[in-house]
This record gives sequence, C-alpha cells and structure tokens, in this order.
Amino acid sequence: MQEAIHQPTTSSEAGDPLAAAAYRAEAWAGEPFLRDGEDPAVVLAPGTARRSALDEALAEIDAGLRSPSTQWKVRFGLMLGLERVLAEPEPKTKAGTALRRHQVDALAGMLTELIAAAQRDEEKEKENGNGHALAEVEEEDEDDDVVVEGEVDEDEPVELTPEQDPGAIRRYRFRHPTASGKTIAAAGFVEAARTLGVLILTHRRLLVSQFTRDLKTEGYGDRFTDAIERGHEPLRKNPLTIQTYAWFARHVDTLSREAYQLVICDEAHTALGEKTSAAIRSFPEPIYIGMTATEQLIAKQVSDVFPASVDDLPLQDAARRGLIAPLRCLRVPPVAAINSVPIVGGDFDQEILAKTLDHQALNQAAASLYRDRFDNTPGIVYAAGVDHAYNLAQEFRATGLKAEAVSGRTPPVRLAETLAAYERGEINVLINAQLLAEGWNSPRATVCMHLAPTASRRVYQQRIGRIMRMHARKEAGIVVDFVPKGATHNERVVSLHSLLDADFYREGARVTPAPRRRSQRRARRRLTPAPWLVPVTPDVRRRISVIQREWQRVDPRFLDEDEQRYWATIAGRQIRFDERASFVQKLTEGRASKAALEQFLATCAAENPNRRLRLMALQDRVSMRVERADFDDLVTLVTQAPTWEKERLAGIRVLLRAIAEGKPDAPDQILERWTWRLARATRKVQDRRASTEYPEAKRLLGALANSRGHRHEENAAKLVQTALEQPIQVGAALLASAEGYTPRATKLLDDARENLGAISDVALALSENLPAPKQPSSSRRRRRRRKKKPPEGAAATPEAATATAETTEESAPKRRRRRRKPSAAEGEQQGVVGENGQPEGDAPADVAGGAERNGGEQQDADAHGELGPAGNAKPRARRQRVSPDSGDGERKGDAEREAADVVAPDPVRGERGELEQKRSGLE
Repeated sequence: MQEAIHQPTTSSEAGDPLAAAAYRAEAWAGEPFLRDGEDPAVVLAPGTARRSALDEALAEIDAGLRSPSTQWKVRFGLMLGLERVLAEPEPKTKAGTALRRHQVDALAGMLTELIAAAQRDEEKEKENGNGHALAEVEEEDEDDDVVVEGEVDEDEPVELTPEQDPGAIRRYRFRHPTASGKTIAAAGFVEAARTLGVLILTHRRLLVSQFTRDLKTEGYGDRFTDAIERGHEPLRKNPLTIQTYAWFARHVDTLSREAYQLVICDEAHTALGEKTSAAIRSFPEPIYIGMTATEQLIAKQVSDVFPASVDDLPLQDAARRGLIAPLRCLRVPPVAAINSVPIVGGDFDQEILAKTLDHQALNQAAASLYRDRFDNTPGIVYAAGVDHAYNLAQEFRATGLKAEAVSGRTPPVRLAETLAAYERGEINVLINAQLLAEGWNSPRATVCMHLAPTASRRVYQQRIGRIMRMHARKEAGIVVDFVPKGATHNERVVSLHSLLDADFYREGARVTPAPRRRSQRRARRRLTPAPWLVPVTPDVRRRISVIQREWQRVDPRFLDEDEQRYWATIAGRQIRFDERASFVQKLTEGRASKAALEQFLATCAAENPNRRLRLMALQDRVSMRVERADFDDLVTLVTQAPTWEKERLAGIRVLLRAIAEGKPDAPDQILERWTWRLARATRKVQDRRASTEYPEAKRLLGALANSRGHRHEENAAKLVQTALEQPIQVGAALLASAEGYTPRATKLLDDARENLGAISDVALALSENLPAPKQPSSSRRRRRRRKKKPPEGAAATPEAATATAETTEESAPKRRRRRRKPSAAEGEQQGVVGENGQPEGDAPADVAGGAERNGGEQQDADAHGELGPAGNAKPRARRQRVSPDSGDGERKGDAEREAADVVAPDPVRGERGELEQKRSGLE
C-alpha cells in the first residue's frame, strides 16, 4: 500500500482554506502540494500546474476515490514528485546517494516539460468549454480520414499523426554519455515516482540483473515485483519491474494498463526497431523517459520514438566536468586493406570483414603490439566475429598475456565467472566480437583496441564507453584505432577524432577536454604524448588554423604539397635560432618534400628577423640546384632588401660562390648578368681590393670617372687593356668598379667583362675579393670595471692627488694620435687630377678624384681633400684632437668596417669617425 504523508497543521494554516485543501490532497495523493515557507496564494494561484493538480485531486476526492486515478498519476504524480526531490538543497536517492549536476539537469528538464504539458492541457480545456467544440473537431477529422483512406498508397510510408500515435506527447528523452551515471539518474526518477508504478526496459538480460542490483543498493528493493498482467491487481500501488525490450514486445498486449504510469527505457536507441517501437506505441498511457548515449541507430533517430528532449550532455562536456575518464588515442596504420568490404545496415559486413582480418600473422602482430605498448594493462579487444575472437585470444596468451575470449556461445555461468575473474585481476584482456559493446561495465578497463573497425558511430561510442568509467588506478582511457595517422573524418572507418570532431591528432595525447578540476590521481600515465601532431579535420580553414597555431609541432610528412609549402612559409618566418636543430630533422629526414624545403629556406632568408639564420638559410638554399626565377629573387633580395643591409657583403659572397659552383639553372648570359649585378653592389670593396693589389688602379679609375667625351672613351680603353693584363681577381675588381658614361665606353667595359674569363672563374674571383663573414665569438666581452669613488671626507693631500692622477691615467682609455696630413704645397707637389682627367704637376697622381658612383667609394685626391669644380684639392682646416668615442653616431656599418679591415689592417679614425687607409706615397 502507498505511504500517506501527514504533516502537522498550524492555526494560521487551518484558517486558510487553500492551505487546508492542499494538506488534505497531500494526505490523499502522497505528494506535497505546499511546502514550508511557500505562500499558498502564489504557488497555488489559478492557472499554475500545481493548482490544476490540486483542483483535480479535490474533484476525485469529492467523487469518492480513495486513491488517485491512473490518469491523475500520469498527469501530476511525477511532476509533484520531481518538485519534491528538486526542492531539497542536495537531491538524493532513498539510500542517500547525491545526484550530480548533470543528473539534476535531467530531472529539472523533465519537470519543466511536465509543467508545460499541464498548463497546455489547462488551456485546451478552457478553449473547448463544455466539449461541443471538441466533438465538432473530431467529426471533421473522421470525415477527413474517410477521404484520405482511399488515396493512401500502401507502399509508401505514412508519417503517424497525433491521432495514430497519441502517446507521442508523453515520450521524452535525455542524452548522457556512457559511464556518466545514467543508472543513478534513473534512480532519481524512481525516487520522484514513489507513488507511481515504474517499468524499466533494457535490451539485454545482463542489464536487467545490473539494474536490479543497482536499484537495490539505492534502497528500492522493497518495491520490486514481477510483471503485472491485466486482471491482476498489484499488491503495491507503486510497483517496480525491470524487463527486456524483447519481453515487452511479446507481452505488451497482456500487460496491465493501470499498474504502470512511468516507463524508463535504458539504451533508448535500441528501442527503435520495428517490433519494439510498435509495442511502445501500442502502450500509450504512461510517461516514457528514454536514456541514451547516442541519438542514432543506423538510419533511424531516437527522436522518431521519443520526440521531446529534456537534457543533452555531450561527451566533451562530460569530460570537461570530470564525469568520465579522459581519453587518449593511439593510431596504428592498418596492414590489411578493408576498402573492398561493403557496408551493410550501417556497418561493415562482419563475415567479409572477418575473412579479411582473421589471419595468423595479423593476429600475432596485434598481440605483440598490445604486449609491447600496454603489457598487463587491463583492456578490451573487439574482433570481427566469434572465430576471430578465439583466434586472437590464443595469440594473446602465446605472448604471455592473461587473455580470454567471450561470445554468445559462452554459457551464462562461464560468462559470469570470466567477467568476475576480470574484475578480480585474474584476466587482463577480454576479447569479444560485439557481446561487451553495450551494458557491460568495468571501471578497471583501460585499453579499447578496435581490431575490427566499424563504420557506425553508435557502435563506436558504445565500445569506448566501456573504458570511460573512473577508477583510482586509471589515469585515462586509451583508444587504439587502426587507421592512418593523417586520416581525416571523411574516412569510412570511425575513429575517436572523427567521433569528437577533433582538429588534430597527436599520438598519445588527450583527445577529450581537460577536466576543470583535476583530481589527484595516483595512477601513472600509460601513454606519453608525442612531440608532433597532424591536422585531421577535413575543413580547410580549420586545418590552416592548426598549421598556424601549432607549426612548431606539425609533422609535415602527413600534409599534402600545398599544406607543406604553407607550413614551410610559417616556419621560415617565425623559427628561432635555437630551434634550428629540430627543424633540420624535419626537413632532412624525408619528412618534408623538396619544394617545402626550398620554400622554408627562401622564406627564412627573406623574412626571418634573425641575421644569422637568414645567412645560414641563404647558404643552404644555394647549396642545391636553384631554378632561374628563384635565384633571380635571391639576387634582388640580397642587393636591395633593407633587411640585408648589414649582411649584404656576406650574402653577395654566398651568391657569387653559388654561381661559381654552377648551382643556378640558367644560361650563361643570365649568369653573367647576375654576376656583374652583384659585383656592382660591392663596388666600394672591389675598388679597395684593386687599389691594394694594383696601385695604378686608383689613377685609372679616377681618370675614367673625371673625364668626358673622347677622353673618357680613351681612359676606358686603357682600363680595359690593363684589366685584361692583370690577374683575374684584380681585373674583375677593376671592371666591377668602372662605369662608362658613353655608349662606346659602356660597350668596351661589357666586352671586357665577357672576355675576362669563364663566368665561373669571374664569379669566384669576385667572391674572393669580398671579406669572409666574421665568426661569432664564443666568449663574452668583459665588462669595464667602474672606477671606485674615493670615500667622502678623505684628506686631499698632494701624495693622494698624485696617486689618484696616476690611477686615472692608467684606467682611462688611451687616445690615438692623428697622423699629420700633408699641406697644400705638399699636395700640389704630389699632383692632382684635373677636370680633363690628366694629372696636373710634374709627379704622376696616385689617386684620381671623382664623384661617387652608385654607392661606390668616392675617389679622393691625395689627402682626401674635396674636389672643386676644377678638380683641385682644397686645403682643410687645422686638425683637432678628438677622443675615440667621437663620431659614433656616423660610424659605418659592420660590413664596411669588415671591408676596411681587409684593405687597411691598421685603420685610423678621421674627424667624422670614418676609417681611413694609410696610403703609401701620400704621407
């Protein structure tokens, strides 16, 4: 008999007729209508669902009913029970187990739907009035049905109307992932339905025993009764029965329509079959609640039978909340190809799949993989058929693993003993075909190996659900997928990443989101994440985003050609100098294509902010064969880019040596044009080199620069003749420093450049004229010690002052003395070059003055005097002694200082801080 709840009534409540009626109905129905602290005028206001329940309860009491009718229980019994459970500060089951947040969300969503349904029913009753309007509508519907019946084609499926499926408005569902505690959520509904008859349906007999055990643990063992058939009055008003879907389909016609007001459907996706769904529709009176972890069964949806959704908890959210164990993934490239295996009924044909996979070599390889990777870690292996499972178990035992196979052929007693031995740790690996995909739960199961791949997302989700339960010794569940490492979600085989729609795959890394509150786990990690990853999403934008975000860890071997070039571009821009070693492995061990390597080096040389990396990338780029267009881009980059301003000489030297070694793939005319283009960019250094090796070079170049007309052409002819007679290094330097002002002079110079020698020899000679780049110093510069200040109040004695002066002179940097410049008279005796290019005076001129030519060094007169309009040297003002630190703001770049060091090993500083060359014959 149901338990009636009696609550004491205060004097103030006794004076309120609405509160008195609520307590009267509470004693009759067994559920409270009014709780402590609530205002009856508010919670029982007209139009509310609770007021509708009270009015109908009073009506049935006045009608003489000693207990609520079945219709009243269906409409209001569960609603009032959910309000009672959720009104507690911490909702619990009868045994005191607290409901978790997602379980409370399911109960609250169901309560919302029931309240809305009660209010809709109230509005319909007001609209229909005394029932005449409803009768008229029903007559019109009957006429329409008569007309439609003759036009319906029996071969075409007809969607069920509300009149044909009246119980659809009372069927609800919620989706929680496997191992998130759906059984406890069902216990919460059983607690809310303490005055209702409850029928729980599941798809396997094993789950019936599991549900029975769990609900007895939660304190509902006294409510268990056998199935109540028609004509038999139940011994209890709130019976609890657990059966399978197959039993329900066979006995639905004989089941009592008055005994059960709530039906809970576990694994609701298995109730979508034709017979089961027809049985559910033929039993429309009670409320149905479907619990599932997946929404799909082949081509059918759970919403087809359970239309209303009350709660949805995705797998990612469950992992983020810490409700399930995190999941890690290991992808193993498959050895056997299953492209020819057809898909039948939403999954691979199991018979053909077993013939493809059940081979001794493959079974031995799978056993060795499990032993080497996981050793005695408890796990479950899914095989393609019963025979395949037993063959795998034999090979697993041969490798020393404690493995056992179970199937539908296993006797029930033997199956129970095997599962119990697995829980005790006597067996570590369970191998099955599909027996343990649903319903079986073992918290110690850690590894899920899909030796039989599946094309069904539902089957895959049910499989991995076996390892998602929390355990003290489990750090995370491990899923082994036999798919290529770079396989996208478009593949026929379902993988963990395609199920969760993950963007990238990283071997051994966690695929599910990290829990917000990480508990202190004692278990060690069974799978270490790899340092590389690969995008697996088929969405192009998301793949590009992964490459941009994780370019340092992306393994280019799994990218296509265009993605490799894009990755190389990103890496070339952002790589740091200390990361070059890891990228050498990626680029040289066959992971990246040659095009990606070339793109990386070119981008690094052009856009990387590190100077050393740019130069190293340029050297590596020209160490291989370079196409004509690419080398032309490199020449333009080194000679014109602002980023190469300080490394221009070193870069040009690298390109000239590449031309000498024949690396560019271009004809000789193009090679010659590149060579002299690079040489002109280093005209200043080539000029100094020629002047050092051949003293007459200054005079020849000065005469050529300061002459015009036929004199200019004559000087060009003399320079050309001299260049061809000198060694190739000097001749190349002369021709690189010379520039013609007339077409004939330009043609003479061009012909001389062509006849100087082979282009490889000329390029090599020009590169040898340039200074080699300085090697970075391994030792740090010593910091100058700061001069200690004398203590305050010290006596300023002559001896102390003298000692201080001596210390200051020793610690102060020595000043270099400027060499005396020759006077104007001495300059006239040495001779200068006139405007016509001929030397003036008796002595021959050593240096020819002139204007700067395209960034080249200005050809000064003897004493570096400025040339006037007539070319005469102007006398300079008297020299002043300057400190070594003067003129720092106008110092030349590192490349110019390097060039000056090659030409003048002992430089001195001028008035503007410029390096000057000590010239013989001038001083």
